[in-house]
Amino acid sequence: MADNSTASNEATIPSAKASPYAWYALGILFLVYVLNFIDRQIITILAPDLKRDLGLDDADIGFLYGTAFAVFYALFGIPLGRLADAWHRVRLLTVGLAIWSAMTALSGLAANKYQLASARMGVGVGEATAGPSAYSLISDLFPKHMRGTALAIYSAGLYFGGGISLMIGGFIVEGWNDAYPNGGPFGLVGWQAAFMAVGIPGLLLAAWVATLREPVRGLVDGIPTQASPTPFKGFFEELFAIIPPFTLISAALRGGRAFAINLGAIVILGLVAAAMITLTGAVLQWLCVAFGYYAVFSWASSLKRRDAPTFHLVWGSKAFLATILGYGTVAFMSYASSAFAPVYALEVLGEDAATVGFWVGGFGALAGFLGVILGGRMSDWLRQRNEAGRILVVIFGLLAPIVPIVIAFTTKSEPGSADFIRFTAFASLAGLLASSALGAAAATTQDLVLPRMRGTATATFFLATTLVGLALGPYMAGQVSAMTGNLATGVLSTLIIVPVGLVALLVAYRSVPRAAASVVERARGAGEPV
Repeated sequence: MADNSTASNEATIPSAKASPYAWYALGILFLVYVLNFIDRQIITILAPDLKRDLGLDDADIGFLYGTAFAVFYALFGIPLGRLADAWHRVRLLTVGLAIWSAMTALSGLAANKYQLASARMGVGVGEATAGPSAYSLISDLFPKHMRGTALAIYSAGLYFGGGISLMIGGFIVEGWNDAYPNGGPFGLVGWQAAFMAVGIPGLLLAAWVATLREPVRGLVDGIPTQASPTPFKGFFEELFAIIPPFTLISAALRGGRAFAINLGAIVILGLVAAAMITLTGAVLQWLCVAFGYYAVFSWASSLKRRDAPTFHLVWGSKAFLATILGYGTVAFMSYASSAFAPVYALEVLGEDAATVGFWVGGFGALAGFLGVILGGRMSDWLRQRNEAGRILVVIFGLLAPIVPIVIAFTTKSEPGSADFIRFTAFASLAGLLASSALGAAAATTQDLVLPRMRGTATATFFLATTLVGLALGPYMAGQVSAMTGNLATGVLSTLIIVPVGLVALLVAYRSVPRAAASVVERARGAGEPV
């Protein structure tokens, strides 16, 4: 009896170090994130071909790269984040990886902007499984003092994937078009072959992911949490809370006042969207943005009633909201510059796709990897000395890239000149500095919630990176470029977001220590049985 008791006690003692299997699992999750960003980013190196064959402009590229993907990625991340909190995370990630890989391959069959937008939306839905599942798995594989580093290593897949996508895409489109100037097998041209070449291997990786073991939720923190007996109940509740017209029904069930507020949100967002459509002429862009923001509003309103503790620690926390908004502004700038860096090198500097893919992609991947790893390690070091130390790294990631972005996107040259090297160097440096913020911001959000809430917290974190950063940053750069005829002006216009981010992060710096120290107390006060 004593032996059994001892074993039971040991099972709930927080681990001080990660196991070898944790590092193995992290390696696989890293590969998943690499493929995630290969599939997401490859459209940037293919942009000139897409513009030529499908009749697109820079605003369309910004929409397809950003908004068409981001809105559905963000929205489906909400119910899928809830499912990651309650269901088998390895299975969820396996299914999602198979979906987004198939939709990437289907992008190669698009005949117009609308078909390509539909495929990009499908990629967004599939990739929405990755963040909540991986963040939650990593948080249950690594102890708290190692999470900044572990999440930074996982997040480095973003930069490897983004860089590799440029190299793969550049070499395939150049090689294919040279070999088959009038179209190759089945009439495919280079950009179509590139989409298929990066999409199909994801189906094989999904089979490998399926072999991972599911860790006990919360065990590494000494708070083992039982699996939910009804995991899909919360998923469908969240799904209906974000999809019209179910959102109106959900609001009506909460009472007349909730229904009126929900209708008011529709009217306000509709008027804003109409004004922006009149100003820019971009119907799909602003309809998608308005739909996305309305769905998030409806979901948050519903969550307050259905899960008060989670709402209180996420949407009711000034520290949490300031952190994700602050990082969202970092993403606003960095997504815009990374989206149009290949386009700038191809169209303004006149380099060929293979050269741009190799140099901009290769150095971008290396810079992003170094930045996110060094930033994650620094955030863990500062966190041990200052409860809000990680926020200092996010502030650095917001301010430090400004000068390199300006230098990179004011470079003009002829093909083969030294100025292309200067552009590559400063564009990569900007990526290195901006990427330092990611692991710090991600780890901060995980520290501000209970273990069972990590998937939902991650989904909310990605709302800021997508609906603020990805849905608006690249589109703004592309729209300003289309209006002015100057791509440099488009990219540099995104720096207007810096003051907003700095204010948010200063608020986070002041409020995170108290919020992190009172997680259990605040959850208990909201009704959590802990």
